[in-house]
This record gives sequence, structure tokens and C-alpha cells, in this order.
Amino acid sequence: MSRAHSGIAVHIDDNDQVDATVRAVLHDVLGIDAARVATFRSDTPLFGALPELDSMAVAGLLTELEDRLGVLIEDDEVDGEMLETFGALVRFMAGKALR
Repeated sequence: MSRAHSGIAVHIDDNDQVDATVRAVLHDVLGIDAARVATFRSDTPLFGALPELDSMAVAGLLTELEDRLGVLIEDDEVDGEMLETFGALVRFMAGKALR
């Protein structure tokens, strides 16, 4: 599936690419050290556990994920479960991007 990002065609076709994109956005938007983000596992807690990911940062994070993955996240899809862990966020974004 081809997606446009900043004028560059991006091809998202597997979970590894979604995982890498989520990691990059956590680094780029929240300023979390890349080495730290690289250690995140599926069960790594996010919202409520990362001081960088507060309620104000959620909108910026999700907007950047939408842009990079070429998806639209509806307001009613945003809930605590999707941001609970790194794995939950990757699964949610993969469900959107890999349709």
C-alpha cells in the first residue's frame, strides 16, 4: 500500500514498517532518545508511564502518525487502550495502515 508523506511515496506493507514508523515518531515528536525507544517491547507502557507522553502530546503524536502512515484517526477511535502500551499503539496503527 503506497502512502504519501511530505511529497515522498512511502510503501507500508508489513508490521515491521509500522513498528519502525511508530518508534521514529516517538523519537521525533516526543524527543525520546532513539536508543531508549529501540528497547521498547510490545508490553512497554506508554501513556501514564512516559512523562513525555502527556495529554498535550497525544494530539501531536497521533497527527504525525497519521501523516507518516497516510491514515486518518477518527476522534472516537482515540482511547486509553490504544496508548496503553507500545504494542497496542503499533497494533492500532497497523490496523489502520495495512488495510
